Amino acid sequence: MTFAVNRTELRAGAWAVGLWCALGGGLAAAWGQGTSPVPASPAAGGTLQRIQASGVVVIGHRESSLPMSYVADGVPMGYSVDVCQHIAQALGRHLKLREVRTTYRMVTSSTRFDAIEKGEVDLECGSTTNTAARRQRVAFTIPHFIASSRIVVLSAKPYERIEDLEGKVLASTTGTTNIDSLAREAVNKSVRVRIEPARDHAEGFGWVVSGKADGFAMDDVLLFGLRASHSRPEDLKVIGKPMTIEPYAVAFERNNAELKAVVDAELRRLIQTRELHRLYDRWFTQPIPPRGINLGMRMPHLLVDSLKYPTDYVPQ
Repeated sequence: MTFAVNRTELRAGAWAVGLWCALGGGLAAAWGQGTSPVPASPAAGGTLQRIQASGVVVIGHRESSLPMSYVADGVPMGYSVDVCQHIAQALGRHLKLREVRTTYRMVTSSTRFDAIEKGEVDLECGSTTNTAARRQRVAFTIPHFIASSRIVVLSAKPYERIEDLEGKVLASTTGTTNIDSLAREAVNKSVRVRIEPARDHAEGFGWVVSGKADGFAMDDVLLFGLRASHSRPEDLKVIGKPMTIEPYAVAFERNNAELKAVVDAELRRLIQTRELHRLYDRWFTQPIPPRGINLGMRMPHLLVDSLKYPTDYVPQ
C-alpha cells in the first residue's frame, strides 16, 4: 500500500468513517448497485466457463499465512480459505450445478496474480491486499480483514520503533506491499536500514529467530500468527506504529462482471447474516490447528466499522 505511518491515522479515519461508515445513503446505494448475480452465462468469462465444465473451483492458498491461509497436516485451511469455500458454493448455485467441488493450488506472494491471469486458480484466498496497482491485473471483492504493517523483533533486543533499528538488517517478503512500505517508512523517518527480500513469510521470520535479520516487516496479523506458532512466543515481540493499512480481499479474474457480481453478493450475504463474524471468531478467538494456539484477537475496530457498509471501494 501507499500509506506512510505519519498519515495512517488520518487515512484510517477518513476511510472507516468518511468512506465506509458515513458517506451517506447516496454513495452507499451507488456502491451496492450492480452487485446482484445476473443470469448465468458461462461463455461470459473464462472462470465461470471452467467451473461450469468441470464442476470444480480451484482455490489458490498460501503455505504459512496463519491464520488467514496456511497448511496444517497437509491440509489447506484458514479464515480466507473458509471465506472462499462459501464463495465456491455460491458460484455452484449461480451456475445451477448439482454439485461443486473445490481443489487447492499453493501460490506465493510472487506467483498469486500470475496464477489468476493464467486461469490456474479461480479464487486467490490468502492475505492479499487490494491496491490500485493490483487492480490492473485482478479483481477484488469486499475486504474480509484489515491489517496493518509492523515489525517483529527478538524480545531481548531494545527495539520498540523503526528508529531504533538504525543501521540494522530488516527483512520483508518479496512481492508484498510490505517490502515497499518498509522502504518508504525508513526514508520518511530518515532511518538507514538494509532491506533483505525473503522468499516467503516463514523464511523472513526465521531470519529474525536465527539472528540473520534484526526485524521482519509484515502485516501484523501474520506476525502474531508466526509468533504464536513459534516454540517460544515470548522470545519475540511486534513493535512500532502501523506503517500501512492493508485491506485483505479475495482476488479473481478481472473484467468479468458476472463473476464479480456473484462473489460480491456472497460476501455481502456473509456479512449481513454475521456468518463472517462467526468465521472470524473461529480463527482468531479460538484454538486453531495444528497446535491449538489461540491468537486472542478480537475483530479490529476498523474492520467492524467497514462491515457496517460493505463495499469493494478502496481509496488507493
